[in-house]
Amino acid sequence: MKHLPVRSVLALALLTTVGFAAQADEAPLAHRIVRVSLDGATDKGTSGRLLLFAAPASAAKDGKMESVDTNPFQPKAVSVAGREVDWMAPGQSVDIDADGEAFPAGFSSLPPGDYLVQAVLDVGHDYNYSGRHAGDLVSEVTPVKLTPGGSLPVLKLTKTVPAKDPWDLPSQAPKEVRDAVPEARKHAHAEVFQSPSLTAFTGRPQSIRAWVLTPPGYDPNGSTRYPVAYVTHGFGGGFDRFTGNVAFLWSAMAKKDMPPMIWVLLDESGPTGTHEFADSVNNGPWGHALIAEYIPWLESRYRMDGKASGRFLNGHSSGGWATLWLQTAYPKTFGGTWSTSPDPSDFHDFTGIDLYATGANAYRKPDGSANPLVRDKGQVIATFETFAKLERVLGSYGGQLASFEWVFSPRGKDGRPQPMFNRDTGAVDADVAAYWREHYDISQRVRTNWPALKPDLDGKIHLIVGTADTFYLDGSAKLFKATLDELHAKSDFRFLPGKTHFDLYTEGEDRQALLKKIAWEMYGVARPGQKR
Repeated sequence: MKHLPVRSVLALALLTTVGFAAQADEAPLAHRIVRVSLDGATDKGTSGRLLLFAAPASAAKDGKMESVDTNPFQPKAVSVAGREVDWMAPGQSVDIDADGEAFPAGFSSLPPGDYLVQAVLDVGHDYNYSGRHAGDLVSEVTPVKLTPGGSLPVLKLTKTVPAKDPWDLPSQAPKEVRDAVPEARKHAHAEVFQSPSLTAFTGRPQSIRAWVLTPPGYDPNGSTRYPVAYVTHGFGGGFDRFTGNVAFLWSAMAKKDMPPMIWVLLDESGPTGTHEFADSVNNGPWGHALIAEYIPWLESRYRMDGKASGRFLNGHSSGGWATLWLQTAYPKTFGGTWSTSPDPSDFHDFTGIDLYATGANAYRKPDGSANPLVRDKGQVIATFETFAKLERVLGSYGGQLASFEWVFSPRGKDGRPQPMFNRDTGAVDADVAAYWREHYDISQRVRTNWPALKPDLDGKIHLIVGTADTFYLDGSAKLFKATLDELHAKSDFRFLPGKTHFDLYTEGEDRQALLKKIAWEMYGVARPGQKR
């Protein structure tokens, strides 16, 4: 699930309000049709996913709200409607039916009152992954008074979201990290490699991207070689969102809080979400491209150890699953993975849902109660159903749940991955679940192939998760541990009491304490004779 995607970071800062609900005893109201015009945001025609957001005016702090947006942690706090726009020319208007594709319900069911509304044209069809970002077109936040049968004013797309310098870290970043940016940039190298296998799969140039950070004292012409940590991000991360990590790593190594290593920060984002470096019939052979093409290419360019005992993996959330997958799929390549809060590694517990149970349903438990998906301080704050239906309105691509299907599912006749579950009813497709089990259930794969995997995998799995994980990912981790224990495998599982998905790495005031520990553990494997 999410490491802390940009939309989630923003969402944590948004005020939340009560959800909207239609009165069951009221007669159906006429659909609300809202007109949106392209008026100044660009002088060129464009297309995309048109989204309309509405929030009670009371949600604004001091009467102001810079943007009206969804909040994954309070999914019903903001109403959203969407439609596809094939083409929109400057000065042209289009209508959006706010009672068509809408969440949590059509806008005609909103109680009368004062609201703030905003329109966004998602030109890249990636709102589910990135939220609004550079190039998207937006209207001003507009106050409106909703009355029964009343109309809304025309919303004008007047602004283009500007590009941001990824090295310009936000003010909430620790000062020592912001101060480290100038020096860190000198030692960070954007390494972009066009992959023959991925290019052949897609029929167009396709590259693997990563930042390579060399440690203090690194000499490209020297004789000293370094162990390497391959790190990948969680859902919502990406190539331009690693800069804070780069600055932190440089600062920590410069202060000797972390050992001298080369860090490779891998981008696993794409149009469909996160490809997780798995070989997929939908996304392509990302695992093969990384192992057979990219890593050898990097090792020809840097003073890397170039052997399993000096190659390590670390990732959180979806990155945690990716690194577990890489370690178990390519055990001869890596000397160990330190995977934190990984997405489900055993699909008997897919965020609490047993995908293999007879009559499995993603939305409902056997007793009819809702399957939760997000919790905080012991309280359920979002269900699997609300998450899925909000994702559907925001668009077809890039959503967390759809991203799983792009990685794990067989390809359908329409060229898209087959859905694991019905978005209307929640019913799990047993055939698709069986395909997931055969190809991507890590626990099942290890159990089935343990005799062959043991010589190269035993002792290399380190999994760390909080017992209060926000997305219930501790349940799957427990099942994976039980599988390894039954096989009498050597493994390292740490269940940190009370830790959530977002504070797992924090100890006291140190928000990266766990990463520092992980780095020293990796270094101890690569350099067993050297003291910390």
